[in-house]
Amino acid sequence: MENEVQKGGLSIKTKLLGTILPVVIVIVALLTMVSYMISKSIITDNSEDLLSSSIENQANEIEAWLNENLAAFQAVKQNIEGTKPTDAQLQDILNQYYGYNANYPDGIYIADAQGNLITAEGSAKTDANPTSSVWYKEGLTRINMGFTSAYENEDGTAVVSASGILNDGSGKQRVISADMTLQRISIIVNSLIEMKNAQAFLVSTSSNTILAHRDASLISTQLDASSADSFLSGVAQRIAQRDYSDAEIDGNLTVFEKIDGTDWILVSYIPTSIVFASVNQVRNVMLIIGIVSVILLAVIIERVVHMVIKPVKELTSAITKMTDGDFTITVKASGSDEIGMMSRGVEKFVLSMRNMIASIHNVSDRLRSQADESYDVSKQMNEASSLQNLSMEELNQTVTQLSTSIGEIADHATQLAAVVSETRDDSEQVNAKMKETVEISRQGRHDMNQVGDAMSSINSSIERLKEAIDKVGAASGEITNITTVIADIAEETNLLSLNASIEAARAGESGRGFAVVATQIGKLAQTSSDSVKTIEGLIRQINEYVGNCVELSDGSVESINNSSALIGTALNTFDKIYDNIGVANDLVQSMIQKVEQVDDVATNVAAISQEQAASSEEISATSDTMVEHARSITNNSESVAEESRKLTQSSNELTEQINIFKI
Repeated sequence: MENEVQKGGLSIKTKLLGTILPVVIVIVALLTMVSYMISKSIITDNSEDLLSSSIENQANEIEAWLNENLAAFQAVKQNIEGTKPTDAQLQDILNQYYGYNANYPDGIYIADAQGNLITAEGSAKTDANPTSSVWYKEGLTRINMGFTSAYENEDGTAVVSASGILNDGSGKQRVISADMTLQRISIIVNSLIEMKNAQAFLVSTSSNTILAHRDASLISTQLDASSADSFLSGVAQRIAQRDYSDAEIDGNLTVFEKIDGTDWILVSYIPTSIVFASVNQVRNVMLIIGIVSVILLAVIIERVVHMVIKPVKELTSAITKMTDGDFTITVKASGSDEIGMMSRGVEKFVLSMRNMIASIHNVSDRLRSQADESYDVSKQMNEASSLQNLSMEELNQTVTQLSTSIGEIADHATQLAAVVSETRDDSEQVNAKMKETVEISRQGRHDMNQVGDAMSSINSSIERLKEAIDKVGAASGEITNITTVIADIAEETNLLSLNASIEAARAGESGRGFAVVATQIGKLAQTSSDSVKTIEGLIRQINEYVGNCVELSDGSVESINNSSALIGTALNTFDKIYDNIGVANDLVQSMIQKVEQVDDVATNVAAISQEQAASSEEISATSDTMVEHARSITNNSESVAEESRKLTQSSNELTEQINIFKI
């Protein structure tokens, strides 16, 4: 069977392994992928939360820092407006704030509408045309101190100013202002980053100017969507779209936070390669564990499949040998499952077939022996009938000669006595032959009756064989019913698995383990269903083999019935031969009596010549009848011989068919 599987297709073991292993590999891969995606999602969410929390705290710190400085500027402005100082006093106040705070080292300065710039005495602040500067123009737009847009002063330094209208009682339109360099703001921004490995920079949305950045070369540059730096380009696009939601830009996890009281946006980011480093490590470990698990599961599944398929392979091999006529096999039945029950059924079938085939062998041998004996007897009877026919023809010739020479009886009385004596001797020989023929005919009829009984016994054995095969077919039907029940159970199990998966999905995280178990149960149910289909295929093969046995047995029954019909014909022929021989024997006895009468009246031939003529005519007619009967006996004996030969041939055919089976 294994050779046939190798030539014609895949074995059940290969099919099961080819089905289960890819499923296991896919499941492990999916579990690994899902675990990785879930871990990545969790870490991404945590990182976004941490980065958002960090940037929010950072924004609050920056806002507090700005408010602190703005409050200091506002306090100076309110002090000047409250004291209404003279020009000398105003100069003293400005001198006091020179170098007072590192955030605005040049201190505070004032300009009026005439373009006069008032600074601290030690300050290096200069401005050729203050009224056209950014800080002056924007300062005129607000009463309280507020930050301006980023710009470059006359020294080429990128700064942001805090400015506002100063009402110092001088009657002049004045603007008070203080400068903070973007470099200083950048130091403050980067010093407030809380998340490890994260970076941040500050952007003014009104001018798209980078106010603070770790890279000093980028400070005060324009943030452009067409920038060569894809990350900065992506940030510029989102700021232009006013989309400040968290996003991954050019491989960086990026969050945005607005600084209250300004048009500034704080952008904080961290490379995803750093965020997902631990996830990738976990993924690699899970891949290694998955590969090892697949290998272990493959070995375990291969062993389990081997243990389940082994008895099926043995049973299939036994059934294949039975289809080739080999009943010398031994079927080992073990276990109480369906395969064990099927093995025991096949074992009983093999024992039953052995007994029936042995019985058919014996009957076939007896039939062949009896057919040979019948053929020999028919040959002997044919030879005897041929001899009788010759004798009857000689007798007929003698009677004819007697009839032609009746007119010369008187002249040849002595010669008649001699002829009568010879005729009596011949009649005695004929009588002996007829008795021998009667005995042979009686023996032949007895032998043909035995042949008929043997054929009836063979027919009964074949009928028992058909009943046993029908029982095997019924057993196969019961097995089919069992596999149908198993298939229904597998289908119900699959439905239960699907419902369990749905309920597990509803349960969420707590039902995830149950969902995996439900999925595995569904796969096992599908595997059971596939195995049931395979067993049904095997049962169909058994039914085909049983059908072949039924066809062979039907052919044997038909041959035996034909042989029985031939034997019946031979028996009828023997009965006719026997009856004809009886009639011939009676005629011979009558002829002997008449010959004795002829011998008695030989001396009175002349007196009763007329009566002898009539008797000779009767004897001639009787002789003709005996010749016809003798010829009929010869023909019937030849027919019996032919029927015996056909019976021998049928017996040989039956023997050849039975010899196919080995016990």
